[in-house]
Amino acid sequence: MAVTPSSVSVEPSDRLDLDPAFALHRGGKLEVRSTVPVRDAADLALAYTPGVARVCSAIAERPELADDYTWVPNVVAVVSDGTAVLGLGDIGPAAAMPVMEGKALLFKQFAGVDAVPICLDCTDVDALVQTVARLAPSFGGVNLEDISAPRCFEVEARLRELLDIPVFHDDQHGTAIVVLAALRNAARLTGRSLGELRAVVAGAGASGIAVSRMLLDAGIGDLAVADSAGLIHDGRDRLNPAKEALARDTNRAGLRGSTEDALAGADVFVGLSGSTVSEEAVASMAPGSIVFALSNPTPEIYPEIAARYARVVATGRSDFPNQINNVLAFPGVFRGAIDVRATAITENMKVAAAEALAGVVGDDLAADYVIPSPFDERVAPAVTAAVAAQARLDGVARR
Repeated sequence: MAVTPSSVSVEPSDRLDLDPAFALHRGGKLEVRSTVPVRDAADLALAYTPGVARVCSAIAERPELADDYTWVPNVVAVVSDGTAVLGLGDIGPAAAMPVMEGKALLFKQFAGVDAVPICLDCTDVDALVQTVARLAPSFGGVNLEDISAPRCFEVEARLRELLDIPVFHDDQHGTAIVVLAALRNAARLTGRSLGELRAVVAGAGASGIAVSRMLLDAGIGDLAVADSAGLIHDGRDRLNPAKEALARDTNRAGLRGSTEDALAGADVFVGLSGSTVSEEAVASMAPGSIVFALSNPTPEIYPEIAARYARVVATGRSDFPNQINNVLAFPGVFRGAIDVRATAITENMKVAAAEALAGVVGDDLAADYVIPSPFDERVAPAVTAAVAAQARLDGVARR
C-alpha cells in the first residue's frame, strides 16, 4: 500500500509549487513528439491509413521488419512496482512515477535512448513477470527499477529467460558497474590490484549483492558482506537463497560480528545499507584505505570525516567528489545493446562497461577523481562502444 513518508509534509497544490522541485515536476517531465510531419492529406495517408496497412502487412509476413519500420527496437521500458524507491522504500506505483519519469529523462539526455516509464500495480513475482513479458513486444529493452529484494533477482532471471531483448535491473547492475569502475581506479591510484584488496560491503539487498558478485568476478582478494543481522557467513541461519550463495562464496576469513568488526584492517568499505559506520571503525582500516559511503541522502560516514583516514572517498551524492551514480552506466549500456540489437546484456558486457568508464579518467586520476562526472560527454560514447563491441564478441548481437 502506498504511503506518504513522514518527512514530507503535504501542502495544498498551489502552495506545493513554491518548492522548485514541485514546480519542475508539474505536468510531468516527459512528452511524446512525432518524428514525421503530418501537414496534409498525403502525409496522413502515409503515416496512417491507407499507407500504414502496407507496412503492417509486411511486418506480419516478416516480423524482423519491425526492427526497421517501428520505434520498438529503440525504446526501453522503465518498469517498477514501487516497492524499493530511492531512499523511500515501498511507496507504491503511483508515488514511484516521478522517479521512473526521471529515469526515462536520463536515458534520453545522456544517450539519446527513448524510454517509457511503466509503474505496475502488482508485486507478486508471477504477476510482474507475466505483465512485463506481455508488454515486451512494444520495446527493445527492459530496465527494471526499484523492485525490492529478493524478489527482484527472480523477476530479472525469469524475464531474461523468457525474452530475447536486454533485461537489466539497474539497482543491481548499474550500481555494480560504477562501483567496479571507481574501485579499479582507486586501486590503481594506491598502487594495488583488486586481488590485493580485502573489502567489506554493508548491505545485502539488490545493489549490495550485485556489487559483491561483480567484485568477486573481477578478482577481489576477499570480501565480506553484512546485512542488518551482521556479517553473512557459512552456517548462518535464516538466509534467503541469494544470501546463502554469498555465504558460500565470500568471507573466506570466516569473520563474525558486525560491519565495523570486519572493517579492522580492511582495505575497502562499500556502504549500500542506509546504516552508519563510526569514525573509529574507518580509522581501524588498513593504510591507504578506500571508502565508498554510497547511501543517499545520508552517507554511512561523511566524506570529510572518512578522508581523515582513507586515501579515496566516494559517495552517492553530487555535492561531493567521486559521485557513484548509476547514470554513468545505464544509458550507455542500453545504447550499446540497442545499437547492435543485442538479445541480452551479458556479464562480459557489464565488465566492458566498467572498464570503459574507468578508462575515461585516464591519466587525470587523483584521490578526488576516480570516476568521471555524469556530465562528462565522453562517458556515454565510451560505454556504448565497449558494450556494443563486447556484445558482438559474446555472440548476442543481431546487427
